[in-house]
Amino acid sequence: MAETKRIAVIRIKGKPGMKHDVKSTFEKLRLYNKNTCVIIPNTPSFIGMLEKIKNDATWGELDEKTCAELLAKRGKLPGNKPLTDEYIKTKTKSDIASFSKDFMTFKKEFKDVPGLKNFFRLNPPRKGFERKGIKVPFAQGGVLGYRMNKINDLLTRML
Repeated sequence: MAETKRIAVIRIKGKPGMKHDVKSTFEKLRLYNKNTCVIIPNTPSFIGMLEKIKNDATWGELDEKTCAELLAKRGKLPGNKPLTDEYIKTKTKSDIASFSKDFMTFKKEFKDVPGLKNFFRLNPPRKGFERKGIKVPFAQGGVLGYRMNKINDLLTRML
């Protein structure tokens, strides 16, 4: 499991006109709304789910720096309170950067921080979606589907 990476998944499209099995896959991934992100492990069962939602979401390998930024800027606690370094220090004895490093190496999980929500609400990307728009796969110049490590650029623009 040392070689397994974390994958960031962002829901791009909304709910109207969506098939039932795609809707239920989004619910299983906890992606209820547009511009929401979750972080999942790169395992065969999750890859199958991503194939099911490939026409409505984008995903790629998350890096440690972007994960720390995501936690610092968009991490939420109950009552919609922001996640702070002080809160993580009292609960896990580490700061956001070291927690992010441990999380990316599978030494810690989000459930180790009591009350931390395991999804992130994002803004639409600054300067819009690149190239041909949201109805075309990433490989053909659009937004949808697998985008390798380019997900980090998109996440940075959405923070």
